[in-house]
Formats: sequence, structure tokens, C-alpha cells
Amino acid sequence: MKYFLNLLFLWCLGIPPALMAQQQDSIPSKLDLPQLVGYALEHSPIVQQSELDQQIGERQIRSSLSGWLPQIAANYQFTNNLKLQTQPIGDQLITFGQPFASNLNFSATQTLFNRDQFFASKAAGLVRSELSQSLETNRINTVVAVSKAYYDILLTYEQIRILDENLQRQQKQYEDAKSRFEVGLVDKTDFQRASISLANLKSDRNRVETSLKAKYAFLKEIAGFPVGQELTLDYDYAEMELRAELNSNLDFSLENRVEYQLAKTQFAATELQTKYAQWAFIPNFNGFYNYNFLYFNREFANLYNQSFPTSSVGVTVAIPLFQGGKRIQEVKLARLQEDRAEVGLRDFEKQLNTEYETALANYKASHYDWQTLKTNMELAKEVYETIKLQYDEGVKAYVDLIVAETELRTAQINHYNALFSVLSSKLDLMRALGQINPSSPDSSL
Repeated sequence: MKYFLNLLFLWCLGIPPALMAQQQDSIPSKLDLPQLVGYALEHSPIVQQSELDQQIGERQIRSSLSGWLPQIAANYQFTNNLKLQTQPIGDQLITFGQPFASNLNFSATQTLFNRDQFFASKAAGLVRSELSQSLETNRINTVVAVSKAYYDILLTYEQIRILDENLQRQQKQYEDAKSRFEVGLVDKTDFQRASISLANLKSDRNRVETSLKAKYAFLKEIAGFPVGQELTLDYDYAEMELRAELNSNLDFSLENRVEYQLAKTQFAATELQTKYAQWAFIPNFNGFYNYNFLYFNREFANLYNQSFPTSSVGVTVAIPLFQGGKRIQEVKLARLQEDRAEVGLRDFEKQLNTEYETALANYKASHYDWQTLKTNMELAKEVYETIKLQYDEGVKAYVDLIVAETELRTAQINHYNALFSVLSSKLDLMRALGQINPSSPDSSL
């Protein structure tokens, strides 16, 4: 019964059930990074809002440009003159008009020149460019945000794997220490230390595992993924290490940044505002045509028996001669705003250059840390294995084994944190270089 109610509900909404099922089944059971980014570029709320903004902007442009087309109107009027006008002419009083009058007027107006319409025509291309560039900026930001959230979750899984390995070792050490204590080979100190270390490890693992739920929720939010649907990520750790390496060139160019292109478009709009202020000195030209049907009669029943049409065609020219210097001040104001916008554009160029230098420095530092911590992890593993053998032979104390194991775990977690930092800083660097291409996300990650 519930299934048929759902079908009825979808039918009432105008959604074919087959299409709804196809949309739900279209999401793969596992998503790798390119698939996840591709999904986010279609379903991310920020991207969808930008796409709607683009459509809204297009409608606004068409609405503004419609003023160039002929404006046609029709007006109807009926009048019952309760008291007719009387005027003295010579020695007589003459009554003008008829008790009943009506008219039907058709008018057409064609704009020949109007600065508002001219401005709308010139600004249309700039508005379209600005909306397109804003959409591309949000798509790039979505690629970066989703990629970072993806890496964060995967590296959290790696941390859990490390903690599981440590838990297995610590559990065995706990059982060994307990057995030795029970047979009287050692005092209870080793057993107690093993118990404390095991409890701390379980607490750390629980904290890391619990954080996954919040990280998945954040990823679903920015990717536009259904909240109630399970999201499973597909990844290969070796592939992540390969993604950490920078294979692209480091040629920095402002023109590659869509944010810079957007800033130049906005500056061009400021220049156009200056021209708009100057166009206030140009007269407005309009052509018009009117056709008017006039009806009047002493009797209402005979009002529309005969019409007396009139028509006219002509041109109107509106010349603003003097406005108290307002137009001159508006031109000067627009020029000052243009100068201010130019200063802002030059400063934005420096900001983008600083962003690139900072991103490059962060990537190089993160990459160096990652390589260093990777070496430290391998050394910590060798130290732990050596001390473990020495502890089993009775050469080293249990406290040395705990220290070595703690150092190994710390080195492993630091290594994965460094890898996340490298991947994150690489994304920031590629964005600073303008090398993230949302149309082909796999090639830019």
C-alpha cells in the first residue's frame, strides 16, 4: 500500500516514477575523487545557486533590452458628461460637447536613442561575463573544498588503521604483561602500564572514529549529496601519494585566474558607468504613432454608431538644457569611482601574486615535512622492532617499549597528517596558478 501511495505522490508532482528511480540508481555505490567532484559540480548548492543567478541575470538582461522594441499600448475611455461646458460667444451662450463620449486609442512608441537603453545594450555582455566568471569561481571553490574533505576522510581512515595495528600490538603486550605478572616474573607495574596504554589507545581510536560522522556530514553538505543516503568512498593510498606530487608547471599568470578575469570585468563595468554619466548630455529621441477612435452622441444607445478617427505620427526630442550642474558633477564622480576601482584592481593583482607565493611556500614546506616525517616513521618502526626484540629477551625495560611504541604511533599519525597538508596545499597552489579545471576535474587534482 505504501508503495502505491508513493507512486501516486510522485505522479501528483509530475515526476515519472521511472525517472525518479533512475536518478537514485545513477549514484554509484562507491565514489572515487573524480566521480565525487563530478557529482558535486552538478548538485552542490553553491554551484546550483550560481547557475540560477546566471539564468536570473539573463532574464534581467532581456527585460532591459526589451525597451529597444516598439512599445504598443491601447487605451479605452467612456465619459458621461453630466453637465456640459458652456461658454459665452458674443451675445450667446454656446454649449460644447455631447452628453456621452468615448474614445479608443492605439499608440506605438519606438526608442531611437535613450541613454538607459544604450547602457543596457553595452552592459549586457559585461553582465553575462561576470555571471559566467562567478559561476566558474564557485565551481573551482567546490572542487577544492570537496577534494579537501575527501582527503580528510580518507586520511582519517588511515589513522584508524594505524590505531588498530597499535591496538593489536598493545593488546598482545597487555596479555604478555598480565601472564608474566601472574607467574611472578615481573611486578604489577608493567601490567598496569600496559593497561593504561591500551585504554588510551582505545580512547584515541574512538575519538577519531567518532569524528568520521561529522566529516561525512560536511562532505555531503558541500557536495549536495542526499543526507539519508549512504556515501562510500573509493580510494587507493598509493594513488594519494602520487597526487601529492606536483607534475604541472609553475608558470604564474594573472590571466589564468578566473578571479582576475572577474575583477577586470567589474572594472570594465565601472568604466561603462563613466560613459553612462557622459551620455546624459545627449538628447533622447523617440518616434511615435497614434490612432484614436472618437465617439460622441446625445444618446447612449447611438454612441458607437459613428466614429471620428484621428491619427498622428512624429518624433520627440528631449533636450536637457540646464540641470544646475548635476550632470557635470555626476561625470566627475564617475571618474573618481573609476580611478578608485583601478587602484583596487592593481591591489588585487598584488594580492593574487602574494597568494601564489604563499601557496608555493606552503606546498614546498609541507612536501619537505612529509618526506622528513616519512623517513622518521620508517626509523621509528625500526627502533620499535629492535626494542621489542630486546624487551622479549629481557634486555630492555617495559617502559622503553612503551616509549618506542608511542613514538612509532606518533610518527605514523604525523606522517599522514603531513600527507593531508601536502594534498591540501597542492590544491591551494593549483588554484593560485589557475590550473584547476572544473570541466575536467581529474586532470586538475
